[in-house]
Amino acid sequence: MNGGTESAELPRNPLIVGLGNPGRRYADTRHNLGYRVIGELSNRLSVPTNRLECNALIGDADSVVLALPQTFMNRSGYAVRCLAERRDIDPGDILVVYDEVSLELGRIRLRASGGAGGHRGMESVIQNLRTEAVPRLRLGILKGDGLEAGHDLSDFVLSPFEPDERQMAEELVVRAADACQSWLSEGTWSTMNRFNS
Repeated sequence: MNGGTESAELPRNPLIVGLGNPGRRYADTRHNLGYRVIGELSNRLSVPTNRLECNALIGDADSVVLALPQTFMNRSGYAVRCLAERRDIDPGDILVVYDEVSLELGRIRLRASGGAGGHRGMESVIQNLRTEAVPRLRLGILKGDGLEAGHDLSDFVLSPFEPDERQMAEELVVRAADACQSWLSEGTWSTMNRFNS
């Protein structure tokens, strides 16, 4: 598949979805990195995500639709499916951006398809679109020393970054937004080669 032309792999009708939970209570948590990446893209493209459609805050640009589902993480797929059906968007043209507890903080991984890997938001997207062939950009949130034994995973993902992690988290958001823009202009495979290091 990597041997095809660049134009063949570019998203035709792209939608970039940031996963997270709505409300100030969750704004600075690890679980809301997807939301923060959409915020960065919104600023770069001068496309505010301020219109409600399919229970998602969306921003429309000529080249892409940005979306922040307001359904809470575990039901994200309902908003994604509604947008895909209403706007005739193929699952392969949807990039889902979310936090990944199995990746070290600062690392990003783009994949063209695959399972949810235990992430409930991505699981909801896959179930609702009825396919695993959905590109996704996973953002590492795990501390270098890993989780302490007995530490509750939900408490961890719903906690804010520690003071010594915040700079790295900000840099991660910027790099992830760079990767999203690369996905739009260069496609999945070229972006994987550039950013999956």
